[in-house]
Amino acid sequence: MPREYLKKATKTAQTGEAEVSRTVATMLADIEENGESAARRYAAQLDGYEGPVVLSADAIAEACARVPQGLRDDIAFAHDNVRRFAEAQKQSVRDVQTEVVPGLIAGQRTIPCNAAGCYIPGGRYSHVASAIMTVTTAKVAGVSHIAACSPPRPGTGLPPAIIFAAHLCGADSILAMGGVQGIAAMTFGLFGLPRADILAGPGNQYVAEAKRVLFGRVGIDMVAGPTDSLILADASADPHIVATDLVSQAEHGYNSPVWLVTDDRALAQEVARRVPDLIAALPDLNRASAEAAWRDYAEIILCEDREDMAACSDTYAPEHLTVQAADLDWWLERLTCYGSLFLGEETTVSYGDKATGTNHVLPTSGAAKYTGGLSVHKYMKVVTWQRATRAGSKSVALATARISRTEGMEGHARSADVRLAKYFPGEVFDLAAQT
Repeated sequence: MPREYLKKATKTAQTGEAEVSRTVATMLADIEENGESAARRYAAQLDGYEGPVVLSADAIAEACARVPQGLRDDIAFAHDNVRRFAEAQKQSVRDVQTEVVPGLIAGQRTIPCNAAGCYIPGGRYSHVASAIMTVTTAKVAGVSHIAACSPPRPGTGLPPAIIFAAHLCGADSILAMGGVQGIAAMTFGLFGLPRADILAGPGNQYVAEAKRVLFGRVGIDMVAGPTDSLILADASADPHIVATDLVSQAEHGYNSPVWLVTDDRALAQEVARRVPDLIAALPDLNRASAEAAWRDYAEIILCEDREDMAACSDTYAPEHLTVQAADLDWWLERLTCYGSLFLGEETTVSYGDKATGTNHVLPTSGAAKYTGGLSVHKYMKVVTWQRATRAGSKSVALATARISRTEGMEGHARSADVRLAKYFPGEVFDLAAQT
């Protein structure tokens, strides 16, 4: 049977992009031309904050002291998990060398970036976990200088828990500045920071657009859109847990898509019945976001069987993908497009968002078709090198000369010719283009 949409989205993640692009372009040009004064002006205008931008050591210590011990322990637990997973990831890519042909050795090195800028969202919610995810991975990668920035609150600055997390995880500088101005400050090297080589971390559409515009001048983890989540569920799934998990992700923002893909009509109908009540039970701030996301962006899709469900999921390529269905090993082997996969009822996206150790900075808007999420590798450059003996360079020089002349690149050919003439005087070589 063809797929049936029991609920269809009326909006997409691209809705309203044009106005955001214009605003961000204007702000970035202003800050690049006018520097710190422009960044401070936007901070006062948009965040209602005119206090110190770069936190002093005393301010960091004072903020850390205000974090309750229980919360400190929870943050340390999550940090340890993320650190251990990042260390394991780092071991999966190593320096190597190989003798390609006798006398010709090629290799690769993994070199961390010198400076990273980590963005920690702080608008509706204080994203303590984003400090852990971005700063810890940069630290494990070996980045020399890590700057962390987050939006301050009017009159009070940064929440102590964000400061504590960023400091514990290894941030060298902590900035009370968010939004486009925070991204610009790290990119352009304002407030005494080194210019960032790479920017990482989630943010609202203005932050995401600023990173997209600046990409090329600075590296970025990914071009990110609104967070999205998809659940694959069969008749064995618990509809209350499925509905709860959908709502938990819809609260991210008014434009955060959540999707349910199933082959069981009864489950789909029961989940659809439960979601509005679960949203209504949320606190006011969370409820407004979840209501809009469910109304405008959510979908419920009825498929013929599990193979069709998997194919549907791969088409969406969700940021977060949950499987609450029988035969989890089958799904693990079959699914190919997702940012992070959560297998079984016993785990959930919320675990990954906060404390399991895998990163929560993940590809959105279908980007999981071609890339993974933030990892220790994003902060590292895999570069190559080569070395040859004179004898070892002979076969390479001959091939290089002939290929270059076939392409019409005579200068390249002559760089091989001069070496053959110097290293093998008296020998005659066929260096003509191959026809």
